[in-house]
Amino acid sequence: MVAPPDNDVLWARALRHSYRGSPALLGVSVNVRGGEILAVLGPRGAGKSTLLRCLSGQVVPDGGEVWFNSVPVHTLPGPAREQLRRERFGWIGSGAQLVPELTVWENAALPLMMRGEGSRAARAAAREWLERLDIGSVARKRPADLLQAQRQRVAVARSLVGKPSVVFADEPTAPLHRADRAHVLRTLASAARSHGITVVLATSDPEIAAHADRTMALIDGRPGAPMPAQADGTANPWPASV
Repeated sequence: MVAPPDNDVLWARALRHSYRGSPALLGVSVNVRGGEILAVLGPRGAGKSTLLRCLSGQVVPDGGEVWFNSVPVHTLPGPAREQLRRERFGWIGSGAQLVPELTVWENAALPLMMRGEGSRAARAAAREWLERLDIGSVARKRPADLLQAQRQRVAVARSLVGKPSVVFADEPTAPLHRADRAHVLRTLASAARSHGITVVLATSDPEIAAHADRTMALIDGRPGAPMPAQADGTANPWPASV
């Protein structure tokens, strides 16, 4: 095993993984620098979610290496990977997955409270991010009382509240309308710049990928080459067969 370069906060080499015998990743390598926004762009079924889950320690790959700074994530025992996710990583999925019994601010503050932060400090941090996402007015409501777009913004606040080193965003804007998508992406970009947070963003939308500093294509579990432009001059990200 060789440790990754010093300027890479995340580094993975030759990742392979299968689900029930079906290959999801076929030798994928990736590096991400500190504070960088990397978009993983590909169609549905390309392996984007699997890649993010391997990088974040949710899944141990069948083969290859995953490093976070100088820590070999792929060899850590389960409890150590869970601690890493709790203390250093944030996660946003395509669904908010909020705790229905908790208020909005309690959902947003959950990562801090799980670390043992005091209620006052956790509430203040949660409210700061809720305000930045324009949903501070619903802080005392419960998820059932919110619109879908509002619930997704709470999930974004929850991922950022603990000032993680890396936020993994797996199609985070999928349930949102265009205006809400733009606001969420601006907030993620602002967080990356102002707090030095690295963002790994999985998306099937080239417009969303354009918000990133750098884009890697993923097709059928393999790194994909950039596709030629279409007749109208716009990029054609996927082969016609996909």
